[in-house]
This record gives sequence, structure tokens and C-alpha cells, in this order.
Amino acid sequence: MSNKKNKKDKIPRPRLSFPKLGVGHETKRSILGILAFVLAALFAAAPLGFGGVAGTTLHSWFVSLFGIGYYLLPIALAFLGFGLIRGSSVEGEPIGHGKTIGAAVLFFAGTAILSVTLDRGGIVGSWVALPFSQLFDYIFGTIILSAIAVIGALIALDTPLVLPRMLVPAFLQKKHIVGVNDTTSMIDPDKEPTVQSWDDTDDAPEGIVATEKITQPPIKRAPPIEDVEVSLPGFHIEDTEYNPPPLSLLERDKGKPETGDIKANANIIKRTLQNFGILVEMDEVSIGPTVTRFALKPAEGVRLQKIVSLQNNLELALAAAPVRIEAPIPGKSLVGIEVPNQKKAMVGLASLVGDDKFVNEKRPLYFALGRDIGGSVQYANLAKMPHLLIAGATGSGKSVSIHAIIASLLYRNGPAAMRFIMIDPKRVELTLYNPIPHLLTPVITDPKKAILSLKWAAKEMERRYNILESHAVRDIASYHENIVAKWTADSTDPSPDQMPYIIIVVDEIADIMQTYPRELEAAIVRLAQMSRAVGIHLILSTQRPSVNVITGLIKANVPARIALQVASQIDSRTILDGPGAENLLGAGDMLFQSADMPKPHRIQTAFISEQEVKEIAAYIKKHNEPALDDIAITSASNDIGPNAIFGAVVGDDDVDDDMYDNAKRTVEEAGRASTSLLQRKLRVGYSRAARLMDILESKGVIGPQDGAKPREVLTISGQPPAAESDV
Repeated sequence: MSNKKNKKDKIPRPRLSFPKLGVGHETKRSILGILAFVLAALFAAAPLGFGGVAGTTLHSWFVSLFGIGYYLLPIALAFLGFGLIRGSSVEGEPIGHGKTIGAAVLFFAGTAILSVTLDRGGIVGSWVALPFSQLFDYIFGTIILSAIAVIGALIALDTPLVLPRMLVPAFLQKKHIVGVNDTTSMIDPDKEPTVQSWDDTDDAPEGIVATEKITQPPIKRAPPIEDVEVSLPGFHIEDTEYNPPPLSLLERDKGKPETGDIKANANIIKRTLQNFGILVEMDEVSIGPTVTRFALKPAEGVRLQKIVSLQNNLELALAAAPVRIEAPIPGKSLVGIEVPNQKKAMVGLASLVGDDKFVNEKRPLYFALGRDIGGSVQYANLAKMPHLLIAGATGSGKSVSIHAIIASLLYRNGPAAMRFIMIDPKRVELTLYNPIPHLLTPVITDPKKAILSLKWAAKEMERRYNILESHAVRDIASYHENIVAKWTADSTDPSPDQMPYIIIVVDEIADIMQTYPRELEAAIVRLAQMSRAVGIHLILSTQRPSVNVITGLIKANVPARIALQVASQIDSRTILDGPGAENLLGAGDMLFQSADMPKPHRIQTAFISEQEVKEIAAYIKKHNEPALDDIAITSASNDIGPNAIFGAVVGDDDVDDDMYDNAKRTVEEAGRASTSLLQRKLRVGYSRAARLMDILESKGVIGPQDGAKPREVLTISGQPPAAESDV
């Protein structure tokens, strides 16, 4: 009873609070900052006679108390105003509490310094300086008071003290570890990333929920651009002659993601789910360049599909769209709610290519993908994929993703180690790379030549398999390691063929699929099934992710896929065999899936501008010798000759009818040629048989028509016709 009585009799302590204006916490802090500036202006104007009666009265009072320390008042108030406007504070904490204390410490320490040094600090200044003058001598007392004044200024401005790098001894300098939100800490760069947690709001960063965990894997800051050199993982001596472009041609990360009020959003998610009878416990929060993921742990017995079905309700409650739900997060017993950031951070390719992990990697086809939700850098190995499909709607960042991949590979490999065949039916994207020596042929824009180039690649694949078989090695990596690398100029064996990797990039397969659907699908499937072992890899892209373009055979043989923003869930299922891509944000926001991943991984690709691509291509052309072993993709087989690296020929591969070889063999075996013969033997209609006869005549296999007689066969068993002088 006594305890209850004491509680009733206890008089509540009066507490100053901000008027209920219905404005946010940050707005209140800005208002107080403006008031601090107004007071600073009043105290500064009063000695000049511009403060009116109030200013004159205040000036006379404060001069008697603080002496010339009066002039520190506007300075301290200005510091307080700057700190309130540019800083931040925790919800529920008295607004500007710490910053006001800092401004007061700055002012009183300043008056004490004036009292010690000039004896003009007024009554208050002499009182504050008294213990320092009694305990310490003149010089050391001034040093201590100066340090206290600096500390007060730092508290008022809410900013760290950063010394110029030249003033810090070398042995004290450490590498900075930076998260996506650009928070800097002196952490051991070799230490594994950890999930930070706080047990109470006093230790938590401002704006973070109590007992909340923030996942931000530390990212090593790349060295200065001038000091970074990308090592070349080449297999032979010619690679040392390649001069890769400098990183100064690329842009680094720009901007800082703005996530809004993390605590408020976490409470909204929890409250919205509770309204539908779903009890959850909020867990870690991951801040990425594009989205912020709120992880939550549902109570036992909650069906995950019930949470997924509430996507629209969460978008309404958070006033953010689209919201993507990942249930569960791979490797964790948590559900992820991915909320778009209010402002995105741009991921620059220089930050990825200049990272130590990329620079020190020895695999030649290692390229940069971007940054994931936690802000960590993501890479992939094209040789392991071994082929890649990129699909997304117009404007989703498909071409930029292709440029980022190509640029990453160009920073690692010279033309002796890697060559490109680029097919660009749109004529405006990949043609920027025409000057570089890595191209086997100028960028192909004609659909018919595109089919020819794929058929050439199939014959080159067969030639390479014959070479691997003759040297008893299983793949191109083993061939480079055991045959090419061990050969010396003093060896009696002939110089081995140097087989560079061949990357075939098709910027839009839908345009070619319209003209040559069967031929394109057959050529892609043929290469995709067997070309991995001989170092030939495909990068296919399309903005029309339909089953007519991305057929079942193509999907079955191209397991690695990048899905950018698409219009519907049907398109997402066509690319990834599941939903998710319809909820992406565009501008390089992607879902990446490879054969070894259970679920797609969300990544923000690096941005590379058209100007950067042009500068890279121009630099490579200017500082490297042109290649002498390019091929010609033409319809005339006699225009193509073998060389030291590429010995395949096209022959009759320009014929777009897949029955041509059978028709040629049929007439050569029969010794005569007619339309009715082809109809019976090949079981085709008259129109196709007549077309095949025209093709055989144009190729010089049969002679011209002579009335109703069968045509003469000019070749025997595939041999060319004899010259007239030999008859």
C-alpha cells in the first residue's frame, strides 16, 4: 500500500516538449536550427546597433557576464544551427539535446580561454577558468581548455575530426572499409564481414531500431585509380603485349542510397502483417544501392504463401512499389521484404574492376556483375556458366549490362587470349567496338551473315575438338596449361595452335529468329551443347522474352540467365521458370541465376555510359597492334582461308535450306538431276524441289536446263568439275 501511495504522491517532473504541430522529427530539428541562426544573427548585430532595444539590452547584460566572450555567442549558436540542420537524431530523444550541450561547452570553454589569456572573459569566464588556473599552469591550462572547446564544436556539428592524409604517419594509416551508405570505420580489411547488432538504443546508430541487426558487408575501397593495374591471366607470351585501358576511363560509385525511416518502415511491415493475423519478429536489415531488405521471422505454423499474397497490401502500407517478397531467403530461415530506396546509388564499373578480388583473380573469363542487396561486389565466371541469356523489357538496362560484361572481359584479356564475334541487328549498340583488335570480324548486322558466323563457329568447334583429341587433353584449359604453356622455342615439336577463347555476343536474337527461326535455334543449340570444352561461349540477349524467341531447347542448353525488368509474370517465368522479374525496378536491377543457384540472386548492375565505351575502344585501338587473323563471313567459300588460329571454312553454309546437302548427295549418286528425282528421294514438294535445283545450279553442282532432259551433274562425289583444258 505504501508503494502505491508513494506513486500517487509523486509529482511528475516538468519536461519541455516541442509543440504538437503534426510535423516530422526531422522537420522539428530543422526549425530549431533556423531559430539558432536567428539568435546568432541577433547577437552579432547588437554590438553594431542593429539589434534594436532587445539587442542593446542583451548586449549590455552579456558583456558584463562574459566580457569579450560575448562575441563567442553568435559563433556557438551558428555551430548549433549547422549541427541541427545537417545532423540527425534518434526518434524519442530530446531534439538537439547533445548538440546544444556541445555548443554550450564550446562557448564556456572559449570564455575561460579569454579569461586565462587576456583576463577579459567576464565574471562567468573567470569562474570557469578558476579550477584550470589553480590546478595547471598558464600554458597547459590553455591547452586543456582549447581541447574542450574543440570537443564542444565537434559535438555541436555532429562530425568527426578528419586529419589530412599527409599529416598522419604511414604506420597509423589503415585501409578504410566502406558500406553502401558510405559509413566509414577503421576495420581490419582482412577480417570477414559480420552482422552488426546493438542491444539498446544508446549504442545503436541513429535511425535504427533497438535490438535490430544491420547487414552491411564491408567493402574494400579500391586504391587510387592511378595505382591500380589489372593483371592479365593470359596463357602465352603474347598476352604480355596487351595494354588494357586504365581505370580512369570509368566512373566510380556515385551517390548514397536514401532509405527513409528504417524504424518506421519496419514497424509498418510488422503491423500490416499483424492486421492479417500473421505474427512476425523483425530481424536484420540489409541496405543495398537499389533496395532495402527487411528480414523477418514468422511465427511457427504460418504459411509462407500467406505472406507472399500480401504483397499489394505491403505496397499500400509502405507507399512504395514494387515490393518484392523473397520467401524464404536462401540459406536462412527468414522471409525478405525488399522495399525500393527513395534514392538509388549509382554503381560504377571502376569500383568493381578495381577491387582486389577482381584484380587478383586468375580465371580469364571472370567478369563483374554488380552489387547485391547487402552492397557486396558480385562476380561470375563465364567459363563455368558456360553460356548466358540476358532478357528484359525495353529500357530495363539490357544493353548496359552487356557493355559492363564486355568491358570487364576487355580489362582482363588481350586479343591473343580472347576474341569476339558480335552480332548486332539493331546496328547501334555493339558497333561501338568495331575499332578493337579483339573482333574476329567487324560487328555483324545482317541476319544471314549472323547465321553464317554461328555455322563457322560450329566448324571451328569441330576443328578444336580434333586438336584436343590429338593432344589427349579434355578441355581448352588443360590444353593451355599442358601444351601451350610448356612449349618453348627450343622444342623440336611444331608450335601448338594458340586457341583463344571465343565469345559470341548476340544483342537481339528476336530479330534473327523472325528471319531464320530454325537455323538460329539449331546453330545455338549445336554450340551450346558442345562448345564449352573448346572455349567458345555464347551471350544471348533479347527484349522479347516469349516462348517463340526463348525456346525450350535454348533454355535447356543455356542455364545461366539474367532477368531484368519485364512487363508480366509470364515473361518472368519464360526467363527464370519462376516469378520475380516483374517486380524489379529497371535501370539495371536484375535477377541472376546460374545452374548452381537454388534461387535467383538480386543484383544492381554497374552503369557504363556510351562515352566510356567509346573511350575504352579508342584506347585499346591506339595502344595495341591490330589483329592479323580475322575471318571473313561471306557467301563465297574461296574468300576464306585458314590461318594459325582459325582454320575452319564456311563452304556451303550460306545455303539457308537444310536439305541442300541431301539434295547434292542425291544427284551426285544418281549421276543426273531433275525436280521429280528430288521430290521422290527427299519426299518434298515441287516448290522446294525446284528451289533446290536452282541452288544446285548456282553452286555449280549441276548444269543448266536443257528442255525436258535431266540436267547434267558437274561434280562427282563432291569433287569440283574439271576444267575445259583437261577434257
